[in-house]
Amino acid sequence: MEALTSLKVPFQAFSSSSRPRSWITPIQMNVSTRNPFFSFSVRAQVESTEGSATIAATSAESVVEALKVKEWEVGMFQDEVAASQGIRIRRRPPTGPPLHYVGPFEFRLQNEGNTPRNILEEIVWNKDVEVSQLKERKPLISLKKDLQNAPPTRDFIGALRAANERTGLPGLIAEVKKASPSRGVLRENFDPVEIAQAYERGGAACLSVLTDQKYFKGSFENLELIRKAGVKCPLLCKEFIIDAWQLYYARIKGADAVLLIAAVLPDLDIKYMIKICKILGLAALVEVHDEKEFDRVLGIEGIELIGINNRNLETFEVDIANTKKLLEGERGKIVRERNIIMVGESGLFTPNDIAYVQDAGVKAVLVGESIVKQNDPGKGITSLFGKDISLS
Repeated sequence: MEALTSLKVPFQAFSSSSRPRSWITPIQMNVSTRNPFFSFSVRAQVESTEGSATIAATSAESVVEALKVKEWEVGMFQDEVAASQGIRIRRRPPTGPPLHYVGPFEFRLQNEGNTPRNILEEIVWNKDVEVSQLKERKPLISLKKDLQNAPPTRDFIGALRAANERTGLPGLIAEVKKASPSRGVLRENFDPVEIAQAYERGGAACLSVLTDQKYFKGSFENLELIRKAGVKCPLLCKEFIIDAWQLYYARIKGADAVLLIAAVLPDLDIKYMIKICKILGLAALVEVHDEKEFDRVLGIEGIELIGINNRNLETFEVDIANTKKLLEGERGKIVRERNIIMVGESGLFTPNDIAYVQDAGVKAVLVGESIVKQNDPGKGITSLFGKDISLS
């Protein structure tokens, strides 16, 4: 037994070092074959240690699983809230609950498919994954530190009002866009800075810069390049925003305004993001597609800029009569009383289109395809409005 005691000392010494407790040197294994008592002692310690490790690992796995369950439940609750407000765009695929989940949502998912219902939903699902990855690489605390080096914001709304007063026509938000899911590549010879400068010369009040890479072949690099090139037009970050983190990211990349889509964001998210925008000095263009979305947005305080997208999210068909329909009656009256700037979006190609939405009540228009495809986008603006609206 004295031999057993003396032999156990070096094993314990090793186990308290940086090596795992169950690690055994070849010498110890040789000794154990000569001493059955030592063999039993070693095996007991190893089994005990492995048992503890198994318990610890199981505990850690339980914590991870609990977090997954909680994250999934929160996501389902968000979708519940969104659905109650008529939002048809699901924030993420209904992949079903984590393993062994028992809860209030488990029966609803039996017949749900994991295929996006439309292109906007597909974009949002991909954006959810993309933003999660970006947040890991660039946490919010890091973005907040970068704010001190961000360029000052320009008055996006003021620029639209000034252009409307100067020309008597809707202020133009000209879009720097290379491609779209519905039309494919719009301009092969695509230089974002050259296009932005041409727009500015042509009389654009503001610019919209697509930053989604996967579906629109845009980037935040384009936004940054345009800002650093000295273009004076305030810049709208045209992104699919689902997380407040994106507001900070857009701000440090040079944005003066951001797009918030009512078809994607519940009321509480819009309210919260508008508050963040005001803190950051960003204007918020809140986009609606139909009467229900419009009514929701009009019920939110602090809204100064609303865009009416004439594109049907389900069919992708465009009808500029949508703008007139939404601004008729009581809604138009509320807009005028609150001095909200209405922006017409999609389907605007001719001076007649511009006149139609202006008569409906818009004070600004957001146009991309009809001008970005022109050899000289600046001259494309003149063709769109039927007259030269440049400052020169």
